Amino acid sequence: MDATAQKFYAVRAGFKPGIYLTWPECQAQTSGFRGATYKSFPTRQEAELFVAGKDPNPGVKKADKFYAVAVGSKPGIYTDWAEAQLAYMGVKGPKYRKFETRAEAENYMRTFAKYGQAKFVVEGLEDEEQQEEEYGDEAPYFEVEEPAKKKTKTAPLTPAPTTSLDGGIINVYTDGSSLSNGRAGAAAGVGVYFGKGDPRNVSERLQGEPQTNQRAELTAILRALQAVGPASDLRIVSDSKYAISCVTEWYANWERNGWATRDGPVKNQDLVKAVRAAIGERDRRGARTLFQWVKGHAATAGNVAADQLAVLGAKKRS
Repeated sequence: MDATAQKFYAVRAGFKPGIYLTWPECQAQTSGFRGATYKSFPTRQEAELFVAGKDPNPGVKKADKFYAVAVGSKPGIYTDWAEAQLAYMGVKGPKYRKFETRAEAENYMRTFAKYGQAKFVVEGLEDEEQQEEEYGDEAPYFEVEEPAKKKTKTAPLTPAPTTSLDGGIINVYTDGSSLSNGRAGAAAGVGVYFGKGDPRNVSERLQGEPQTNQRAELTAILRALQAVGPASDLRIVSDSKYAISCVTEWYANWERNGWATRDGPVKNQDLVKAVRAAIGERDRRGARTLFQWVKGHAATAGNVAADQLAVLGAKKRS
């Protein structure tokens, strides 16, 4: 390919999605944006399709990718990115990487097998360019903010702000609770906390079946979105990596695969679809929807309050 040929840089997820004609312009919209999704194309038409979330080359069969999880809760080689994430989610210092061939993935697994499950090796992506190279359009489309540093169990509770200094964004804490989760007779509750005495706070029994913690967590996020106008910037703070991943990352693959996995239909897809629809409406209004993960039952007053509301909701009659 002619190195001087015009490239079209498509930014699907960034500070300002769109098509840019130079790499510096593209970089300005993606550098520092967690989960930025971008790619260069030789034609504007392909770039426009990519930005719109469509396949620029629908007639080209995509080669299988192999995701090797060397250190995680379930080490192994996966061909589905969502399944690979579940295999290391929640593990401190996971070790994983994407490969073009199974042989490369197997070699990677053998290289780190000597560490065993008792030791953890930290590996991170060096920059946004490598993240795009590693994960392409399977990278998260929305910002998921991690706390800057962990707080000790003995630390005083951090106040729960309802707004922050970054543009007056609304902060809301969500949580789900399920008494006897996974067993017959389980009772789940939903908690949403905007602030002390805020009329938008929610404490309710989870409707429908099954009465699981995961459904309660997703419902809490949905209730938070429903309580805030679609034109207002919102940050949802949750201690559920599962719920956050469902609505910011995994949904994209599930949509492409018809909401089915090798084990059957995607669980809780009704709630994931409802949350995504609400976020889509907010996108059309130009409102930001951010997610922040916090450690459950940690020294964050808002998370503790949301948990209490969820537990109270679980104790209510259905």
